[in-house]
Amino acid sequence: MNMQQRNVMEYLDKIVLQYPDKVAFANEDPACDLTFGMVYQRSRAIGSLLEEKGYYAEPVVVFMKKHPNAISAFFGCVYGGCYYVPIDEEMPKFRTELILQTLNPRVMICDDETREIAISMNFEGEILLYSEAITAEVNDEALNKIRDKQIDTDPIYIVFTSGSTGIPKGVVACHRSVIDYIENLSEVLGFDHDTRFANQTPLYFDACLKELYPTLKFGATTVIVPKSLFMFPIKLVEFLNEHKINTVCWVVSALTMISSFKTFEKIKPEYLKNIAFGSEVFPIKQLNIWREALPDCKFTNLYGPTEATGMCCYFKVDRKFDLNESVPIGGPFKNTRILLLNEKNEICKDGEEGEICVVGTSLTIGYYKNFEKTNEVFVQNPLNKIYPELIYRTGDIGKRNDRGELLFVSRKDFQIKHMGHRIELGEIEVNVNNIDQIRTCCCVYDKEKDKIKLYYVGDIETGEIISILKEKLPRYMIPNKAEKLDVMPLTANGKIDRKKLASM
Repeated sequence: MNMQQRNVMEYLDKIVLQYPDKVAFANEDPACDLTFGMVYQRSRAIGSLLEEKGYYAEPVVVFMKKHPNAISAFFGCVYGGCYYVPIDEEMPKFRTELILQTLNPRVMICDDETREIAISMNFEGEILLYSEAITAEVNDEALNKIRDKQIDTDPIYIVFTSGSTGIPKGVVACHRSVIDYIENLSEVLGFDHDTRFANQTPLYFDACLKELYPTLKFGATTVIVPKSLFMFPIKLVEFLNEHKINTVCWVVSALTMISSFKTFEKIKPEYLKNIAFGSEVFPIKQLNIWREALPDCKFTNLYGPTEATGMCCYFKVDRKFDLNESVPIGGPFKNTRILLLNEKNEICKDGEEGEICVVGTSLTIGYYKNFEKTNEVFVQNPLNKIYPELIYRTGDIGKRNDRGELLFVSRKDFQIKHMGHRIELGEIEVNVNNIDQIRTCCCVYDKEKDKIKLYYVGDIETGEIISILKEKLPRYMIPNKAEKLDVMPLTANGKIDRKKLASM
């Protein structure tokens, strides 16, 4: 690792000299391919335009459809000394508006389609059209001055996660934490110049970091997979083969969608050699199907919260597991320390469950405009009585097995992992409770079936509730089932009895 590196765009500055004409980012349409030379030119044009218009060290919303162009817009914000905030046309308008209220941004970059949506939301700042922004003249002198001023703790992006109050939380990451993550992830997974990624995750989540920045570091290639293919496993594998994909870093549900439909009896990914998975527990039955179909493939389980810049732990699958076991999350990346703390804030004994806490460079800066929430989870290390040292309390419960490997056990609170996304059930409840006819509600999660169930008391039918929620929440936060109750069960002290609902 080059310890002198302090800016993520140094990856692009160097690689464009080696591979200017190689395709960096692509999708199903070859006409949309962006070479490293094109990415470099376009992002520096956008950075120059932002500087010329007086935008600096502030959030720039990138509201574009999932496309290679959006990625070059991200990099343009960083060249301009700003930090990008990705949002997407798929996100419900209600959620997008909440994010814009939190940010109060002065500028937004749009494509032709999303520009109309932004106008309909009464966005008051300036809208820059991507197709026009990339024609701006590159001002090398201005960009060099910006680079000279930047330091490695400057923010580069904000991604919004689910918030228990119903307001999404904006996690702010900086150059230092992203560089640390990319260097360590690349070493663990063995990326190189020949790596061909298939991107599965939305660009408005930090999960896409696993492809975007290693592509710049090594001169690799990332191909964006059309979302529709994740409904058709055979077509999806055909796409991987057509594009000679050798590396995927996907959520578990995307992988099990392929294996659970007996796809491998008809077709196998011919080029796939490297599979990293995370965000959910991989059912051993499905993992075994994958390992049997691709015996020469490397499988790595990744674990980490958005607040620690993506992933911070890894486990290289090195043995067979019984169906009642779970794949460990292993141990931390270099330059990261994991503390497993019990309720007394002591290090857990062997086999004892405790909260997973992260220490090190990988920690993000905190939540945008939310010092209270930041200070709740980014706290002083209780084991360090000598000098200030921050740890991030993940709210995840873990334990070590007899091999010393870290195992994920469950969430500490009502925050869950569902369809690869982290969700706070409270955010769903806030939106349900905002419906006029609702008197009270409660969401519970069935971990075994991976289902969210909504219980409510009110004068409204279940179908109508679901229809309303589809307007307000992302698809992965919509309850799988809703049930109307005459009365909500309560505990002795008057709180909703969640345990009783969960057992129903």
